[in-house]
Amino acid sequence: MSVLTPAAAPSLPAPLPVLGRDVTVPLASGGEITYAALDYAASAPALQRVWDDVAAYAPYYGSVHRGAGHLSQVSTDLFENARRTVADFLDCADGHEVIFTRSTTDSLNLLAAALPAGCRVFVFETEHHASLLPWRNSDVTYLDAPRTPRQAVETLEHALADRDPHGPALVCVTGASNVTGERWPVRELAAAAHAHGARIVLDAAQLAPHHPVSVRDLDVDWVAFSGHKLYAPFGSGVLAGRADWLRAAEPYLAGGGASRSVTRRTDGGVDVEWHEGAARHEAGSPNVIGAYAIAAACRALTEAGFASLVDREQHLVRTVRDGLAEIPEVTVLSLFGDEAPRVGVLSFVVEGWDGSRFAAALSAGYGIGVRDGLFCAHPLVRTLLGGDPRTPGECGAPENAAGNAPESAPGEKPLNAIRVSFGAGTPDEHVERFLRAVRELVVRGAGRS
Repeated sequence: MSVLTPAAAPSLPAPLPVLGRDVTVPLASGGEITYAALDYAASAPALQRVWDDVAAYAPYYGSVHRGAGHLSQVSTDLFENARRTVADFLDCADGHEVIFTRSTTDSLNLLAAALPAGCRVFVFETEHHASLLPWRNSDVTYLDAPRTPRQAVETLEHALADRDPHGPALVCVTGASNVTGERWPVRELAAAAHAHGARIVLDAAQLAPHHPVSVRDLDVDWVAFSGHKLYAPFGSGVLAGRADWLRAAEPYLAGGGASRSVTRRTDGGVDVEWHEGAARHEAGSPNVIGAYAIAAACRALTEAGFASLVDREQHLVRTVRDGLAEIPEVTVLSLFGDEAPRVGVLSFVVEGWDGSRFAAALSAGYGIGVRDGLFCAHPLVRTLLGGDPRTPGECGAPENAAGNAPESAPGEKPLNAIRVSFGAGTPDEHVERFLRAVRELVVRGAGRS
């Protein structure tokens, strides 16, 4: 019997076509099965629409901003139109810049390099490393993990109240956790930041693929996200938002494209006049394929009806949560509790199982791809597992002399977790198979896996 309720499915849209939907993988028992890609939080499969759009453009590929030839002009127009498409997708305000980067990590490092002198940064320890680490060379305050959305706002308010109100300040916060999938109170955090004279940047890497993001509605100053999580895996990302700090900063990279004019001085040195707009931080030949792929994904999600995609994903979230709740040996990780709104990302532990071994069993026995470990959010996962976020350790469970990850003894805290994540391209069958596999592995037991 299907674990999905038949009455719920007909009103929901079909999953969007993605690359790899028909790929088969070998099973340890012999034979092959269609791969169930349930690791969207790491890298989502490319939408077929994105791939088709990129393939249609590829013969016209040319240099951007650097040629008078027809293909260069086509590529330049396409690149700049992609910028406008992303601005519309994010509901940016007039005057905002859209800068193409390599990833969310690159975007936030760019912003970190553009902070004005004396800027103080506030970031929760619950952030992904991409938004936790770029500020280490700044005057940074790391905030303890909150246990409710209200506590998150109060923690930030108290921290901001203790700072010098006359100096610049920046708050960095995630839109949705890459570990628990829980959505953060971004609008309330933005209001708290602005009330205390601070700015705020939103790490939307896990939010933008699952839910519309409006810069103006959330009232954030900047937003960063990655194409490879937005069904456009071509090595590109975005930093969008206010222009003033970016225009005042030294270029993120020095080189062609960022420079408007370069002249030799009589003393043998070089004078440079830098661009003021997005080009200031886009030195070198831009990744036009990556930028166009992001724009194609933005168009595809918008035209498919993002609201209906959200409804379908929330149906899958409820199905997975309800299914895991029926298995006593499974504990789903959460900061804010069962009622917190979530995107299609859930992490859990299984009693008696190491996370790495459980993930390997899902792959070998059922053709299911999930993630295990600490998910590049080490302090958060250690907190959720009941450990000390300040304790050092490797990402994942250490191996013993035989090369096997050790099991957690009864009563011991687990060493790592398993993460399942899904999105607009996930078929119902993949979720059904996943829940069936978890039940069967728990019944079989860790010692007989």
